[in-house]
Amino acid sequence: MTSTLDRFPTRSDAPPPPSGGPHRWPRPVSVAALLVATGAFYLWNLGASGWANSFYAAAVQAGADDWTAFFFGSLDPANAITVDKPPASLWPMEISARIFGFSSWSLLVPQALMGVAAVGLLYAAVRRVSGHGAGLLAGALLALTPVAALMFRFDNPDALLTLLLVAAAYLLVRGLEDGRTRWIAAVGLVLGFAFLTKSLQAFLVLPGLVLAWLWAAPGRPWRRVWQLLVGGAGIVVGAGWWLLAVALWPVDARPYIGGSGDDTPLGLAFGYNGLGRIVGGEGGRGRDTVGDAAAGAFPGGAPAGGGMPPGGPGGGSFGGQAGFLRMFETSFGTQISWLLPAALLLLVPALVVRGRAVRTDAVRGSLLVWGGWTLVTVLVLSFMEGIVHPYYTVALAPGIAALVAVGGRELLGHRDARWVRGVLAVAVAGTAVWAFVMLGWSPQFLPWLRWVVLVAGVVAGAALLVPARGRRWLAVALGVAVLSGVAAPAAYAVQTVATPHEGSIPTAGPEVAGGDRGPGGFRDRRGDRDRGLDGTGAAAAGAPGAPAAAAPDGTGAPVAAAPGGTGTPAGADPSAGGGLPAGTGQGAAWQGGTGPSRTGQGGAGGPGGTSGGGPGTERTGAQVVALLRDAGPARWAAATVGSQGAASMMLAAGGDTAVMAIGGFSGSDPYPTLDRFRQYVAQGDVRYFVSGGGRGGPGGGRGGTGAEITAWVAQHYTATTVDGTTVYDLSAPAH
Repeated sequence: MTSTLDRFPTRSDAPPPPSGGPHRWPRPVSVAALLVATGAFYLWNLGASGWANSFYAAAVQAGADDWTAFFFGSLDPANAITVDKPPASLWPMEISARIFGFSSWSLLVPQALMGVAAVGLLYAAVRRVSGHGAGLLAGALLALTPVAALMFRFDNPDALLTLLLVAAAYLLVRGLEDGRTRWIAAVGLVLGFAFLTKSLQAFLVLPGLVLAWLWAAPGRPWRRVWQLLVGGAGIVVGAGWWLLAVALWPVDARPYIGGSGDDTPLGLAFGYNGLGRIVGGEGGRGRDTVGDAAAGAFPGGAPAGGGMPPGGPGGGSFGGQAGFLRMFETSFGTQISWLLPAALLLLVPALVVRGRAVRTDAVRGSLLVWGGWTLVTVLVLSFMEGIVHPYYTVALAPGIAALVAVGGRELLGHRDARWVRGVLAVAVAGTAVWAFVMLGWSPQFLPWLRWVVLVAGVVAGAALLVPARGRRWLAVALGVAVLSGVAAPAAYAVQTVATPHEGSIPTAGPEVAGGDRGPGGFRDRRGDRDRGLDGTGAAAAGAPGAPAAAAPDGTGAPVAAAPGGTGTPAGADPSAGGGLPAGTGQGAAWQGGTGPSRTGQGGAGGPGGTSGGGPGTERTGAQVVALLRDAGPARWAAATVGSQGAASMMLAAGGDTAVMAIGGFSGSDPYPTLDRFRQYVAQGDVRYFVSGGGRGGPGGGRGGTGAEITAWVAQHYTATTVDGTTVYDLSAPAH
């Protein structure tokens, strides 16, 4: 062992890149094959998910129609209120919609291409320190991670966030080679833009990046510290230009910043999207969440005026109980943790075998980048007390893939040591055993696969214990090891791509027994769909023998709800919203009222439909659509409480039809006030009020401005029923 550990590559004698020099991608055919295969995989059957998350789809439609809505991330083209995230993730989709027209494909293709770019950048980052083969492995592992196959085909902000984080890591790994300040400045700019994508989640990778630069970058200590300050300035510039523009923009000429509580982007970032996520209680949208968190208001109970208690229903909302094992429980495990144990197991031994290398060793620096990325993200997601969704773990996928590739390649280079062979064997066999356990959570899904994976992994692990008997023996053992590790997540990824996904809380892979799929036990609605049932024994829409529905062609033509409350079928009109379904446990308490017809119930054991956990889908009836399109010159054709009903109506009506989402996503943002809404009505800016528009989250309609406005409208205007929906004509007072 001593002789083996004495042979440490330094920066100068580390494994060189293949022929062509460090600035050329080697073996372009295999790299191109990886990228083309990833693109084909992510683009396959992409339009079947319709609008995916109608909340963001409606914002994209608005931004494609109005430049102010584009800049601020407004939900509607008349600019009442923004989505509850910064706007950067919407911009690529809105640009695509402006060029190609607004449709399901123009909405989702940019997301798929971001996945291809992330795979390419991860390959490039790993290849620079560990060679071509390790780079290909890392890229393939990222592409085949189930949650990545989900989110790179969905219109949530996580696709762009993940791409930007990988880009920042690549730039830092590149900068470790020569220590030039421009690289760390570029890292800061990219992370600043990532902040404009999903607020503070962009900074979970910062500890790993900072540690790697301080430890492994060339130059004296004070120079490295000064360079990090330059990187911090880059973050300020990358995010600050938009924050400054919002601060200087006249308040009356821009939309309200949804979810902020104080109408500022920083209130949104550090409150609802920041401290609220960490300490819980962030369901209290529409409050000064920064001040509440500082005052200790969240830990004691639910925010005033409605909203979820800290952690949401059942503790850590949508993600089971907070704790060390959250990433390995049913809600999160099959999304991301297939290779997580192996990645964590390989990290420390790989650092050990680099222990005597020079300080600026590139491999150690890379391990610090990806190890810090993975550990910090795992810990934060595991212990978050506020709302945390399983799909957030897509940000973990690049770190895990890189650690497996870099750490595995490094230990293979020292396999003459018995303890190193033991670590490799445990990593391979342990991965197979963990896959066997998780595959057992979906017993109806390829039941034979778990046994194949188990046997192959154990055999490959045993083979790696044997001292090398030649390159062919090692190649066979490694091939079986890789296949046993990749087979299960790849099968889940294929199932994910083959399944349409809609709603606010999508999950990857087949139905998991006992999985926490949403508030009050809501599960992902994929199991019944796969059986062709809607939960009542009737054929589900989109199932064999069920009536066909119109494909999403961007016209917004409404489609009647399928009998039995089934979810939107593959290829159906994607005017589906994401509000919680009515009449089902927790969802009934959240919804209230009678909004646009809900077509996708999802309680535990409930009906099927397209895959998407938690909030279900909504449809807007044809007669309501006709009212919206004929609303006249009003600035907003209608107003409703909460964003999901508003999004559904705007997507169904199409064009430049605007619907005001009173209270924003959850219905509890303090916008507009009753006085301001009355002023809008007096000026003829709002034509209709649609009661019970379907809150997209907790708290809607249980107090605050939404309840006040609803009561005022009911008192002064006459209610009519249209398509089962209560509608008030605000141009005709009752008295």
